[in-house]
Amino acid sequence: MELRHLEHFVAVAEDQHFTRAAQRLMVSQSGLSASIRALERELRAPLFVRTTRRVTLTEAGRALLGEARRILAQVRAAHEAVAAVQGVLRGTLTLGTEQCIAGVNVAGLLASFRRRHPDVEIRLRQAGSGALAEGVATGRLDLAFAYRTRPDTDQLRSVPLTAEPMTVLCHPGHPFAATGAALTPEDVAGEVFVDFHPDFGPRRITDAVFTAAGLDRTVALEVNDVHSLLDLVDENLGIAVVPRHFRHKRSSLTALDLKSAEEAPYATVALLPSEQATGPAARALITLLAGEDDTADASGARTALV
Repeated sequence: MELRHLEHFVAVAEDQHFTRAAQRLMVSQSGLSASIRALERELRAPLFVRTTRRVTLTEAGRALLGEARRILAQVRAAHEAVAAVQGVLRGTLTLGTEQCIAGVNVAGLLASFRRRHPDVEIRLRQAGSGALAEGVATGRLDLAFAYRTRPDTDQLRSVPLTAEPMTVLCHPGHPFAATGAALTPEDVAGEVFVDFHPDFGPRRITDAVFTAAGLDRTVALEVNDVHSLLDLVDENLGIAVVPRHFRHKRSSLTALDLKSAEEAPYATVALLPSEQATGPAARALITLLAGEDDTADASGARTALV
């Protein structure tokens, strides 16, 4: 089995189209088709269902995709490890993160990393924590900063960043703001909520808190970015339950403690593949984040939680 066959297979699987995959790989469409046929012959199974509009994976193709991504990630890590031994860190660092993740200043961290390793190409992807965990486990991401959604496995491990309680944000004209008292899930269950997509870490932990209390709630306004959430709460269209550090993002809003949230804190982690599959660039980034690099601006990688 040739590595180029696996690279071609993954490209077609991701683009769901031979022409687009060929353009991305900068190969001829006929050459790409021949490569996929050779792989199918070797595996003795069809990998795609082909139509005039797109291609989709067969059951065999779905089984191969995760393994192919992991193999290619390990090969990249091997190349980068050899370059690192020779004294130069090269290659690509593909990082995933949720928005406004606690415990790390992603922009500051990447800026510090680029100053130290200018020959490494940085790619950044934003997504929900479930998708980020899947991306690291399948080799599409070198590492990610996310809410922990699953236990460690042979393909995915986590390094703790920080943990903090959840807070209720509301408009200053809301009745909750007048009391200034800490709230329970029972107090707020009947409110209209502004919240993130279900795959986002804050939404996951809030859902868990209300489920544990045996309560239902109405998420009437669902968003995919922090600023939209804050804008909607600022217009008194609903309340939001968010990680505590969000209270500093909009001074016009009232922040109130949520009782029982201490029992299920918003715990963020750095997600990495197995030790063997973690490349030198990802190792260097985590070392910088941990403050183990002795150069002057390493501290810029950390976010102060107050």
